[in-house]
Amino acid sequence: MAIFNGCGAAMVTPFGKDGNIDYSVLERYIEHLIGGGVTALVPFGTTGEPPTVSHDEYEKATRFIIKRVAGRVPVIVGAGSNSTAAACEKADFARELGADAVLVVTPYYNKCTQRGIVEHYKAVAAAAKIPVIAYNVPTRTCVNILPKTIAELAKIDGVVGIKEASGDIDQFQDSAKVCAETGFELYCGDDSLTTIAIALGAHGIISVAANPAPKQMSELCKLCLDGNFAEARALQFKLNEFIHSLFCEVNPIPAKKAMQLLGIDVGAPRLPLTELEPEHTKLLESTMRGIGLIK
Repeated sequence: MAIFNGCGAAMVTPFGKDGNIDYSVLERYIEHLIGGGVTALVPFGTTGEPPTVSHDEYEKATRFIIKRVAGRVPVIVGAGSNSTAAACEKADFARELGADAVLVVTPYYNKCTQRGIVEHYKAVAAAAKIPVIAYNVPTRTCVNILPKTIAELAKIDGVVGIKEASGDIDQFQDSAKVCAETGFELYCGDDSLTTIAIALGAHGIISVAANPAPKQMSELCKLCLDGNFAEARALQFKLNEFIHSLFCEVNPIPAKKAMQLLGIDVGAPRLPLTELEPEHTKLLESTMRGIGLIK
């Protein structure tokens, strides 16, 4: 049974004007996502700015999210590191906090080999003792999980699936084939490819666009999973201009601005990320109006 099917939200981390995590906003934000139909919450992935979040903040916020969610949807907590020992410790800690699963990005910057990727996930899975979803996003990590390596990951007890965000359609198709053959869970990591990904067998998406648009992204996934690809295609086409605007600067800069424009003030990103440039804010406002998110 898959960890989830449909639309998982790659959560931002809301910061208040004092620079600390704003728990009143976080509470409202969680209800916005679940009320919008998302089927999983994914805090402290790339979108959650984990490199700038302290251990104490990670612990307190994860506990808060899990308690507030109260089992309504799975909570898949980011637990990646470029140190295997640190990733093992973080994954074990996420389990202690009550996570349903962990999302573990490939070791970044170190540029390990494909064998190193396999050994890394073996170690993390042994430490986590809860399901591990690997996360492939080579544009950010400089490490790419090849389809043949996915076949090796599928043999590891505890590693149950992959969030595939290479952005390469050919690679995604080859990876989807391996997942279909091995029973490995496949999740899309690129909002603009949602329809294609689910058509190729993905269980759903871990989505940035679901933050401001949970209803639309959840509906898109439902249409695809129901096999209604004619309506799904039309909705994907409608959403894509908005989705592209969410990546006009590095994620999560535009996503946080989109939430502010929606009326949920998640604050600015922490340095070294900066607020969205004015011309890009105008673009984002325009595309949000185009799909009815704001007036």
